[in-house]
Amino acid sequence: MTEPATPKPPASPTPKPAVELVLEAWLFRSRWLMAPFYLGLVIALAGLLVVFANEAWHELSHVFTMKPEEAILMALSLIDLSLAGNLLLIVIFSGYENFVSKMNVSHEDRPGWMGTVDFSGLKMKLIASIVAISAIALLKAFMRAAEGEAIDDRHLAWLVGIHITFVVSGVLLALMDLLASKADKH
Repeated sequence: MTEPATPKPPASPTPKPAVELVLEAWLFRSRWLMAPFYLGLVIALAGLLVVFANEAWHELSHVFTMKPEEAILMALSLIDLSLAGNLLLIVIFSGYENFVSKMNVSHEDRPGWMGTVDFSGLKMKLIASIVAISAIALLKAFMRAAEGEAIDDRHLAWLVGIHITFVVSGVLLALMDLLASKADKH
């Protein structure tokens, strides 16, 4: 009888050349070049707040004389700006945590989703927000048209086409993520 062959121990990995280690260290550190982008988005969020306040002030100054449809359009405009602000926050927090560094913030007000949204989740939240913003723009146009305001058919067709494109893109992104997750399990 022959004895079973003794498995060879795994070969120790050959050490990487110093130049490769230095290059990889610099590539890893380069992620910090993204930090100013996120600071820029914070500035954009502040700008959006100014626009929101201006819109609210302008609209609310004649709230007592508004027709119900005008009040709905005002609310939709403010919701639209709010969704854009939420979208900025999601991109700021998730992008920073996914691509730069984990935020070491242990505050009771820390959003529950912080630190749990990966790149795939970020894509889905992004497309969902864009679809919602597009839907609000489309609804506002339809409401204006229902009120008798002259809305160019071509403009309305573009709004519908863009909205459908965003919806289809969202469905395709979700489908790709689903297929990728099934492929990862196999």
